Amino acid sequence: MPDLLEKTTPDLLEKIAQTDWQAVSDSINDKGYALLPGFLSAAQCQSLIGRFDNTDEYRKTVVMARYRFGQGLYKYWDYPLPELVQTLRENLYPKLVPIANHWMDLLRIDKQFPNRFSELQTACHQCGQQKPTPLILQYGEGGYNTLHQDLYGEVYFPLQAACFLSEPEKDYTGGEFVLTEQVPRAQSKALVLTPKRGDMIVFTTQFRPVKGVRGYYRANMRHGVSEVRSGMRYAVGIIFHDAVS
Repeated sequence: MPDLLEKTTPDLLEKIAQTDWQAVSDSINDKGYALLPGFLSAAQCQSLIGRFDNTDEYRKTVVMARYRFGQGLYKYWDYPLPELVQTLRENLYPKLVPIANHWMDLLRIDKQFPNRFSELQTACHQCGQQKPTPLILQYGEGGYNTLHQDLYGEVYFPLQAACFLSEPEKDYTGGEFVLTEQVPRAQSKALVLTPKRGDMIVFTTQFRPVKGVRGYYRANMRHGVSEVRSGMRYAVGIIFHDAVS
């Protein structure tokens, strides 16, 4: 029987095409993130969760406590990626490139990102970044993820996405998605979100531009997950640049 993820790929492409990307852009520019509700179906979420134990699909498993990253497990897929994950990576990227390049202009950074995902991947590979970065994360009771940034090498794209596969207050409690923003000479601001199953958040990888009295400046941002109080929480991370290792 064909993989459920493959059968639903046309639905995902239609979802991407129908999304109001101007509204997404406005939210990311204003807050550093955008919430896209109901982006994945319940069946797609469950199918991704069902792949968690397919060890031959993954290049690396990280036990977070060993590295003091938090408490839980995450697994990086190997190439070839599951079709749904590859579809997200290839088709979200061109929608986000205009935002990324606008940010470079605002911050006067001498860099522009290519329009096609394949060209970004080529740039990564030329710098020795050849390992795929999309991953699936599992948190049980007591699980959490410390605040961090997903950079992985010299080449990195300034936006990424997270897809939430579990339903809060049904599959788990706690486990909120946390973003912090640090502006110069000020305390950090925390943003706490509770996305539902199937929701996707697009957010900044490292920083966003904020307008000040002397023009735009970088506000550094990190993300993490608060402690899961009960149940099991799954999510998928879609990172566009590849990794050195």
